[in-house]
Amino acid sequence: MGILDFFGLGTNDKLVEDALSNSAVIIDVRSAGEYQSGHIKGSKNIPLDRIDLKINDIKKFGKPVITVCASGMRSGTAAGKLNHAGIDAVNGGAWSNVARKLS
Repeated sequence: MGILDFFGLGTNDKLVEDALSNSAVIIDVRSAGEYQSGHIKGSKNIPLDRIDLKINDIKKFGKPVITVCASGMRSGTAAGKLNHAGIDAVNGGAWSNVARKLS
C-alpha cells in the first residue's frame, strides 16, 4: 500500500476491472489540450477544475465512473470528489494504463 492508497487516491486494478465490467464511464480529467494529444476512445473529457460543476451531469450517467489523467494524481482527486458526492468512482490512474486494459 502506497501513500496515495492511504488517502484513498491510489489506483486498484481489481476495482478498475470491476468498474469496466459494469460498463463504467471513463472520465479523463486532463486539460483539453492534453486530451487531444491522446485519449481513450469513448472517454469523456471533463478537466479537474470543472468536475465540481459537472457533478449532476455525471450522476445522470447512472453508471460507475473511472477517472484517468496523466499520472493518477488529478484522477485521484476527481475520484475523491465524485465519491464524496455519492457517485461510484474509481481512480484509474494514468489513462494509458486503462487503455491497455481495454485492448
